[in-house]
This record gives sequence, structure tokens and C-alpha cells, in this order.
Amino acid sequence: MTDQERRTGRDETEEERADRMWSDLIQEVRVAQTGVQILFGFLLTVVFQQKYAELSGTDKTIYIVTVILGASATGALIGPVSLHRLVSGRRVKPQAVRMASRLTSVGLFLLLATMTASLVLILRVATGGSPVTWAVAAVVVWYLVCWYGLPLWSRHRHSTR
Repeated sequence: MTDQERRTGRDETEEERADRMWSDLIQEVRVAQTGVQILFGFLLTVVFQQKYAELSGTDKTIYIVTVILGASATGALIGPVSLHRLVSGRRVKPQAVRMASRLTSVGLFLLLATMTASLVLILRVATGGSPVTWAVAAVVVWYLVCWYGLPLWSRHRHSTR
């Protein structure tokens, strides 16, 4: 068994591996893109609702930050598609996969921040501003467990040494 086979667990060339990893990444991005686009679309409509004028200055600030985070997450999660389109056929797929993977990781982090800020705003408005810290913290911990904790635990537990 060659060093390459030992590292990847597959008998594939660097280009074949990049093709497989690209396909996997695009499937993952499709799921995240859908969520961020729905959330961002919803956020864009809030400012046009009558209730928006009644929000406190703090809530309007939270809203603006949330929209900026949502726009940033959308950009990062759509970025791999543009990257692929612009470098396709240039024989740089392994490098493009690494860059797209980083963009996706940044996009997921921004999506986490967007969802957190959205939750803060919604719960503040829904509860009349009563403390929502514990509820939001619990949901953020849940996101962290699902998105980072379990995958990192699984990678650590099941990776060959």
C-alpha cells in the first residue's frame, strides 16, 4: 500500500479525490445555502413591516447586524459556486476544493451568528424585551454541539492514527 492510499483510504489520484471532495462539498453547501437564503429573505422583509417602526433602537441595531451577518453568510456560501465556475477547466481543482471548503466553513460560522442574532431579536420582540439570554445560549450550545462538537468528536474517535 502506498503512502497516498494509506492517507486517503482509497486508490484514487489527486484529481479523482478532488472531484469526489468537490461533489461532497457542493451537496453540503446546497443544504446550507437553502437555509441561509430563506432566513436572509425573511430578514429582508422585516424592515417593511409596520412593527419595525415600533422597535427600540437596540432592536433595530440587532436587526441591522443580523442582516449584515446574513448577507455575509450568503456570500460565503454561494462563493464556492462562483469559484468553481471561474476556475473550471484550469487544472486547479485540488486548490479550489480547499478554498471552497474554507469559504463554506466561514459561511457556516456566519450562519451560526445570523441565526443567533435572529433568535435574539425575535425573542426580544416576542417577549417584550424580557431576558432571553438563557434561551438563546441553550440554542447556541445546541448548534455548537450539532455543527462542531459531534463532528469533531466523531473525527477524533473514528480517525485512524
